[in-house]
Amino acid sequence: MQPCAPHILERLTRYRKNAYLFIYYLIQFCGHSWIFTNMTVRFFSFGKDSMVDTFYAIGLVMRLCQSISLLELLHIYAGIEPSHLLPRFLQLTERIIILFVVITSQEEVQEKYVVCVLFIFWNLLDMVRYTYSMLSILGISYAALTWLSQTLWMPIYPLCVLAEAFAIYQSLPYFESFGTYSTKLPFDLSIYFPYVLKIYLIMLFIGMYFTYSHLYSERRDTLRVFSIKKKKT
Repeated sequence: MQPCAPHILERLTRYRKNAYLFIYYLIQFCGHSWIFTNMTVRFFSFGKDSMVDTFYAIGLVMRLCQSISLLELLHIYAGIEPSHLLPRFLQLTERIIILFVVITSQEEVQEKYVVCVLFIFWNLLDMVRYTYSMLSILGISYAALTWLSQTLWMPIYPLCVLAEAFAIYQSLPYFESFGTYSTKLPFDLSIYFPYVLKIYLIMLFIGMYFTYSHLYSERRDTLRVFSIKKKKT
């Protein structure tokens, strides 16, 4: 049996990579679309009461989607997905820390309105991003979708960070009362977790500046390339 020609192997590898990425984007799109649809239907059915138990209704699916999103770091590291590792790492760790450390660990925080607001912001961004990524894999591009995917984050991402900071602020009294994650170490040392969260608040806004600058540069380059391709066609 003769070995495949290099160009055939390259084409096969690219096909497998694109097929895998398409399935990944599709799964994420379906998950976030289900969350957003569920939240919308619940709000129109129950009004403000639906905001209180948002986490109980869709928290599991949200945690699954955010856990799966960690694969994106592996995609970038392995060269499967063309993007920068550090900005994506900052974006994902923000959500993981807020969702799993701050919200999931404190039942009192799960009933706050800020949880519903955060889930809305996260899902708006992800539905557009994964839709754009899916169509890009198929070689399909729409000017409106490209512009939306590169622009929607500009007002929403800072609002996400503010909502995340507010969630941390609301969680501090509960971490202080219950001592969650606070622990004593040898040699009379101890970790007081509310102090850790206060330090993370500062890092959150520093990371927002770095991520925002990167996303703005990426938007400028993407829209420039898209406009050039459009003129050629």
